[in-house]
Amino acid sequence: MTVTARQVVERIGAHVGVPPRPTTVDGFLAGDPDAPVRGVAVTVMATLDVLHRAAERGLDLVITHEPLYFDHHGASDADLAAESDPVYAAKAAFVAAHGLAVVHLHDAWHDRRPDGILTGTARALGWLDAERAGSPGVYDLPPTTLGELATHVARALGARALRYVGDPGTPVSAVGLQPGFQGFARNRQLLARPDVDVVVLGEGHEWETGEYAADAVTAGLCAGVVVVGHVPSEQEGMAELGRWLTGLVPEVPVELVAAADPYRTVVEP
Repeated sequence: MTVTARQVVERIGAHVGVPPRPTTVDGFLAGDPDAPVRGVAVTVMATLDVLHRAAERGLDLVITHEPLYFDHHGASDADLAAESDPVYAAKAAFVAAHGLAVVHLHDAWHDRRPDGILTGTARALGWLDAERAGSPGVYDLPPTTLGELATHVARALGARALRYVGDPGTPVSAVGLQPGFQGFARNRQLLARPDVDVVVLGEGHEWETGEYAADAVTAGLCAGVVVVGHVPSEQEGMAELGRWLTGLVPEVPVELVAAADPYRTVVEP
């Protein structure tokens, strides 16, 4: 039995449990939708390294949470092509040479209830059973400290460049989780809640969320913020997709091709 890339996408749409947004980034970014699929790679970010490893494994349908060419809405694609941008050209050439089909799956997986990314990240952190009733993304954990929480998050999510704002010895137990980039307005709303001690997020602007968190700590209003990094904050959400998709596409293998956390830190001697 064979299955095409288009059929895989149609099955996702039929079973994800939410209607498509009127305007969405989800859809095909590259490749022939009607080509038969040998295997499916799911990933948080279709970096060139991920594409290399997917092709080596014979996974010619790549389902990525983030865009292929660096722009969430694809608005820069034409400029990159027109300018013969060397990075864009190298990536596009590889996709074409290896017959890869690339699908953007962002909106529907977030719109799913419960949110697929949030669920996978919380599962990896061991927090699923601690989610507060009526408050998705807020978890009541056994008492710990900000430093211990940050260490746990870094280890559980493989975040090798995690940073945090606040005193590592500050007690925390009520934790808000916002994977990816959700913007200052959403970050602020969660940080300002009196029933949330600390927020764990993927990334945020330093002059917005970073400054707000620093001022909130000084004012004694929260313990701080933990900044995981975009890729490690959402990677496990795409692992969740892989587990879910395996049952929908029995014809071919479905594998997580993990994107490496691209950032490193300098360790002082």
